[in-house]
Amino acid sequence: MTYTYEDKRNKELRVNCEKCFGLCCVALYFSSCDGFPTNKDAGKPCINLQPDFTCSVHKNLRKKGLKGCTAYDCFGAGQKVAQVTYGGHDWRKSPESANQMFEVFLIMRQLHEMLWYLSEAFVLQKDHCIREEISSLIDNTEHLTILDAESLLALDVEAHRTKVNMLLKNTSELIRTKYCSRKNGTLRNRKTSHCGLDYFGADLRRINLRGADLRGACLIAANLRGVDLSGADFIGADLRDADFSGANLTNSIFLTQAQINTTKGDLHTKLPMMLVRPSHWSK
Repeated sequence: MTYTYEDKRNKELRVNCEKCFGLCCVALYFSSCDGFPTNKDAGKPCINLQPDFTCSVHKNLRKKGLKGCTAYDCFGAGQKVAQVTYGGHDWRKSPESANQMFEVFLIMRQLHEMLWYLSEAFVLQKDHCIREEISSLIDNTEHLTILDAESLLALDVEAHRTKVNMLLKNTSELIRTKYCSRKNGTLRNRKTSHCGLDYFGADLRRINLRGADLRGACLIAANLRGVDLSGADFIGADLRDADFSGANLTNSIFLTQAQINTTKGDLHTKLPMMLVRPSHWSK
């Protein structure tokens, strides 16, 4: 089966809150310091969640400083759990299934995130044999997403993620090699933190970041104005308040809408085809 960038992401891996039961607003732990309305325990509904599962402040999330809400992306896992796994039966009408549903949502979200990255890897990868491996793993992952609740809870998600990560890393190295310049080393004298490379608030405008390995990097409030980030791998990078005004992200890889939603940018910022320019960016 052939998977295209557009079909996989637009039809199945995009958020559709109208078909969900506000699962991200209930299942997740919230911390007010991370840009959520208030501290909230996992399994407890958000104070802004309405009886019909809509958000009472959805149109004003950024004005209220709720960056955590604007940044979150379930990759379509919410509607999959609501409509497929539980056949449209919500946690309010079936409270006995609530805790199980929330746990299943957390697992489904991980599987859908893997599908997002695998779909991109399939398009990027030019090695026929590796593409076949990716296609097979997509099939396998999709099969897992339609299992019943008990089977999903019994999955060894980490073991599956290890398989996925191997193919993503292989694809990343292939793409980055095409863009990386040997003459101008990227990001020398790297600092490390518990979460990976630490460039908190760093001015990276004079650094060659073509083909850079930024997986898991902390780029909070970093200055990347006008930087060419072609071929740079952003998987798992923290981009909160990073300034990409005028930057070229067109051919960056493994970048998500959730990441972009946390950044600063402008009309001159170039984005990958599947990502949408955030409404809060400067004109």
